[in-house]
Amino acid sequence: MSLKDQITEDMKNAMRAKDSERLGTIRLLLAALKQKEIDERVVLDDAAVVAIVDKLIKQRKDSIEAFQKAERKDLADKEAAELVVLQAYLPARLSLEEVTAAVKAIVAELGESSGSKPGSGDMGKVMGAVKAKLAGKADMGQVSAAVKAALAG
Repeated sequence: MSLKDQITEDMKNAMRAKDSERLGTIRLLLAALKQKEIDERVVLDDAAVVAIVDKLIKQRKDSIEAFQKAERKDLADKEAAELVVLQAYLPARLSLEEVTAAVKAIVAELGESSGSKPGSGDMGKVMGAVKAKLAGKADMGQVSAAVKAALAG
């Protein structure tokens, strides 16, 4: 069963259970998926679904931070509840050590193929290669920090 099918099935289960908070979040996710399919005229695979879930999670985290600064605990709690529902659709994340090891391996691989060690000017090239291998498996904030550290050291 694809991830999109699983999300649709979870929506039906939330309807049956009359779980309105979970249902609202799942409908929001399905609307984002449908919008992407319509805009790009494609059928989304699991990797694209994970990318959209990642985007929605980042939005929730930013909203929680903003609501906490504005001392709106009620809205921050609502966003936090949505965040929990969305995180259930992400695959297991790599640890910081695993991300660092993967980045170092990719930097070494790029260094071998180009004949010279990548420097800080190669950040875009390295991030492109790392993103292709770790998309959906790691937090891109951690990945970016690991790439900067690997290129600096």
